[in-house]
Amino acid sequence: MLKSDFASLRQTMVDTQLRTNKVTDERLLAAMAVIPRETFVSPDRAGLAYIDEDISLGDDRWLVEPMVFARLVQAAEITEDDVVLDIACGTGYSAAVLGHLARAVVALESDAAMAETAARNLSTAEHDNVVVETGPLKAGWTDQAPYDVILINGAVEDVPDALLQQLAEGGRLCAVKRRGIATGQAELLMKVDGVVSGRPLFGANTPVLPEFELEEGFTF
Repeated sequence: MLKSDFASLRQTMVDTQLRTNKVTDERLLAAMAVIPRETFVSPDRAGLAYIDEDISLGDDRWLVEPMVFARLVQAAEITEDDVVLDIACGTGYSAAVLGHLARAVVALESDAAMAETAARNLSTAEHDNVVVETGPLKAGWTDQAPYDVILINGAVEDVPDALLQQLAEGGRLCAVKRRGIATGQAELLMKVDGVVSGRPLFGANTPVLPEFELEEGFTF
């Protein structure tokens, strides 16, 4: 497929999946209009890069559906001064978008091979304000904490305290919470005066990240 074809698909994504679904942040729309999603998936799936569905990257990582990803990022209200922790960065697409919006991005991935792919993709795209780190997702990355924004790429059954502790005062964490086969709920968590509270955003069927599944025997 020609570059011009992908550019057309990218603009169609922005116009029909994002603008029509309450995504109004022009900085975010501009970033997603120029970043080539097709380069962050395997060549055989490049033609699917702009569909309105989650795309498997392998090893339980996903290129999250454009609308869901965009609305999560928009809810975080990222500024040019923010430092962002991007959890389960996969092949790097989310970090590339966040790099257009924030001052600095730490992209965390527990899969070493995928982290290498992300670093290579981001290096090729010349995102010099993004660093890729490898480690357990639930632990976050304390070396650069606290973070103004934390984004989790994939659904979680619960948000670990370790991540909430890495939020700066006034910090925002965006994630989809989902348990079992029920529809997930995108949520925005904010830390104010040291206390974290949340509010629901919208429904989403984003796949759960295995590392964030609750242990068997957990009771509510």
